[in-house]
Amino acid sequence: MLYHAHEMQKAWLSHASSMASIGAEMLTNPINPLGYTGLGPMAASALEVFAHATAVYGKPAFGIEVIETGGKSYPVIESTVVNMPFGDLKRFRLEGLDTEGGTDRPKLLIAAPMSGHYATLLRGTVERMLESCEVYITDWADAKTVPLHEGTFDLDDYIDYLIQFLDHIRASQNGERPHMMAVCQPSVPAYAATALMNASKHPARPQTLTMMGGPIDTRESPTSVNDMAMKRPIEWFQNTVIATVPMQHRGAGRQVYPGFMQLASFMSMNLGSHMTSHYEMFKHLNAGDDDSAQATKDFYDEYRSVCDMTAEFYLQTVEEVFQTHSIPNGEFRHKGELVDLNAIKDTALLAIEGERDDISGLGQTKAALKLAAKLSEKKKRYYMAEGAGHYGIFNGSRWRNKVAPVVEEFIGAHG
Repeated sequence: MLYHAHEMQKAWLSHASSMASIGAEMLTNPINPLGYTGLGPMAASALEVFAHATAVYGKPAFGIEVIETGGKSYPVIESTVVNMPFGDLKRFRLEGLDTEGGTDRPKLLIAAPMSGHYATLLRGTVERMLESCEVYITDWADAKTVPLHEGTFDLDDYIDYLIQFLDHIRASQNGERPHMMAVCQPSVPAYAATALMNASKHPARPQTLTMMGGPIDTRESPTSVNDMAMKRPIEWFQNTVIATVPMQHRGAGRQVYPGFMQLASFMSMNLGSHMTSHYEMFKHLNAGDDDSAQATKDFYDEYRSVCDMTAEFYLQTVEEVFQTHSIPNGEFRHKGELVDLNAIKDTALLAIEGERDDISGLGQTKAALKLAAKLSEKKKRYYMAEGAGHYGIFNGSRWRNKVAPVVEEFIGAHG
């Protein structure tokens, strides 16, 4: 019933959004006398904000066309190089600089979060790293689009996908071992995959692993996100937030944690700031400052584009990461096999945290360095981005000017 109620609401709001958009256009039409009064532009601005806030958003495009590096501009070639039921591997290379057979530029796999948003949320991360690396990224599927016959997808499968993607990159790049960067939630499976690959001396084990704002040990500086997961038993999550995909989608019948619920959770955490942002958008529109209004629109176009994740992945993550703390307790298992973090001896680790991160508190990512007890201290580094919140460590000016250079230097030192 939860999913059906949302679909009905979405249909109603979509109609209301269209009507509001039409109304805004009519009020700003040069032939409409109301457009030359104070009331007309104000009403048009209000309608435009409402239309944008209630619109239905699909999967955004990366849309990265040109990158400037070394004083030259290069067209970006985007391609899907591995296609899997629950996620693809995308490759970004610079035409005229990155060849099919490989170059001297490092190969970087970015593990995108499977936490309600599409991989395009890391568009700024990809753009900046393209200046120094050939970039690959995990492009996870919206679970409601994956037919039931494709089976299940849990945290173990996420780890398997990462290993397969790393192996593909190595095989297609003349045997060169890639680097890996995990942003937020995938720090856990990326860390586990790195341990498993080090233990087996896998030829594609990453040369470096950068973990950014990852919940390795959520007992350190717990946030409201951590507290919520700890207060309720796993059965509560199973019975309260898991829904069944309706018949109109390809994944009909699949059990999922809906993206719209995750978005509601994110919005409620900072409701005041979101309301202020929309009010500022209204003021910009009313003042004719379309550029400032468009910047807010662009952010929310991405922010409100959400996707579902499989129930088994969501529940396993809540239980293992936030409730039993199996990684820091040395009890995390991958398909029954105990993951030995002491096996990490050949992959350099970089932990990055934001000073004002309200999702993954200070110390949660840094814990990964201590847990890899057998790794040489020369292969470990910690960086705290001063003044940065959760999104600031992988997007925006702090990311571009402060954090990214640290990542590039680390990759260069251990490549």
